Amino acid sequence: MTSPISSPDGLVDSRAGSDATAEEHHAIHRRETASDRPGVAQPVPKRPVPDQPWERIFVGMLLLLAGMLGAWEWHWREFGVAPSIRNTDALWAIQRRRIDNGEGNATLIVASSRLFFDLQLDVWEKLDGKRPIQLAFEGTTPLPFLEDLAADPKFSGRILLGIAPEVFFSAYGRHGKAVKYMRDESPSQRFGQWLSMRAVEPYFAFYDPDYALPAVLKRLPWPDRPGAPARLDVRRLSVTEADRNTHLWDKVKNDADYRALMRTVWEQNFKPSPNDPKPEDKDKKRDEQIERAAKAIATLRARGVKVLLVREPSAGPYLEYDNRLFPRATSWDVLLAKSGAPGIHFEDYPQLQGLELPEWSHLSYADAKKFTAALHEIVVRDFWPKEDAPQAAH
Repeated sequence: MTSPISSPDGLVDSRAGSDATAEEHHAIHRRETASDRPGVAQPVPKRPVPDQPWERIFVGMLLLLAGMLGAWEWHWREFGVAPSIRNTDALWAIQRRRIDNGEGNATLIVASSRLFFDLQLDVWEKLDGKRPIQLAFEGTTPLPFLEDLAADPKFSGRILLGIAPEVFFSAYGRHGKAVKYMRDESPSQRFGQWLSMRAVEPYFAFYDPDYALPAVLKRLPWPDRPGAPARLDVRRLSVTEADRNTHLWDKVKNDADYRALMRTVWEQNFKPSPNDPKPEDKDKKRDEQIERAAKAIATLRARGVKVLLVREPSAGPYLEYDNRLFPRATSWDVLLAKSGAPGIHFEDYPQLQGLELPEWSHLSYADAKKFTAALHEIVVRDFWPKEDAPQAAH
């Protein structure tokens, strides 16, 4: 005896049973769709919503969120953090576009973090009459920016090209895509940057990548994984303004523990590592960077652009590391010779020495101002007479 089988619509199909074919089973159990019932609306499922004080729940959620954000903000304020403009590719793009918007005769700072932190735009402006455009980027070789300027006929000014040996000759490219970002930046990205600079960054201390929850969790003392020892990331080092005028954060100078932490971060690079490039590969990369720089500088100089190289100060173990990694005779001297550009090496000028570098690589804020004034004096006296300086726009 066969048992009747119910179809999806609840009706019993007496054909179903052991004698039914596979096709008949499929027809019986196939789910009906709207196409099977033309002109008949599908039923709308109704789910009961429990009666709750939703307005109070929503207000409570907002208060909880505000309390959590307030506690996070208070925590970092207690740590010594103050609101600062975030240094992003979008912020760099704002300054780079000034050249295309009629300021092509400006003095540009093209460098990595040392000339980024150490040259103070307000001091230079007071002495020179015109504020430079800051196009340096931390942890990044300036070569992509130099080549971009060499390809831009709208630029006809002057360039201070910073040479931090480790970053420059090794082609570190942490922010090397800033040029591409500038070209591809969408209107929504521009608006987002504008909104962030005016509504968020000036008011919230925690709004910095160093204080994002994932970054904080990563810094917790987790056990080392076998074969992957823990490595300290670079912590926040600087304070940036809207036009990218930047200086070393005072906490690096005044907080002994934080200063020691930053020195420990740098010391990780000073020790030999299995991941270090082979000497021949390192030398090959150095030579490639020199050739790239020489080619870009030749293009700029042929257009009348003045390029002046600057080897910024470093000290202690970092200076020893710089000199060991890229000795002056095989790096700086060769770059000057091949590019034909003049240069200022801090070791050749007493007024650029004896300055305070709390973590061996960047000047304290007070001494960055002294360095800027001393550098400007050397530049005007020996390389760019003041009468040749770009004139301020009216």
